[in-house]
Amino acid sequence: MKRPYEVVLIIDSALDEETIKSTLDKTTDLVKAQGGLVGRVEKWGRKRFAYELKNRLEGYYAIVELDAEPEVVAELDRVLSITDEVLRHKIIRTPEPSSKQKAAAKSVSESVA
Repeated sequence: MKRPYEVVLIIDSALDEETIKSTLDKTTDLVKAQGGLVGRVEKWGRKRFAYELKNRLEGYYAIVELDAEPEVVAELDRVLSITDEVLRHKIIRTPEPSSKQKAAAKSVSESVA
C-alpha cells in the first residue's frame, strides 16, 4: 500500500545549479522507477546553517512529497545516504487525511469552482 512521505534534502551548495538539479532529478526518478508517485517538489534554495555541517556553512534545501511503498522509501534512504552531493536528508511519513478532511477539502474546491 502506497503511503504519503515528505523528503527533506540538504544538498551541497558549493555545487553548480545543474548538479543540484540533476541530484533532485535522480531522487524523483528513483521513486518513479520503482512505482512511486512524486507530488510537489519545493525548492527553498540556499540557506545558512546554524552550525557548520560537513565543513559547510550553507546548503541548498529542497522538499519532495511522494507516495510510495515502504520498500521504495527504504531504498531511497539507502541511496541518499551514500550520495556525496546530499549533506543530510530526512524522510517523514505524513499522516493520511481523514475522511472528514477529504470531504472538507472537496467542498472547498467545489465552492471555489
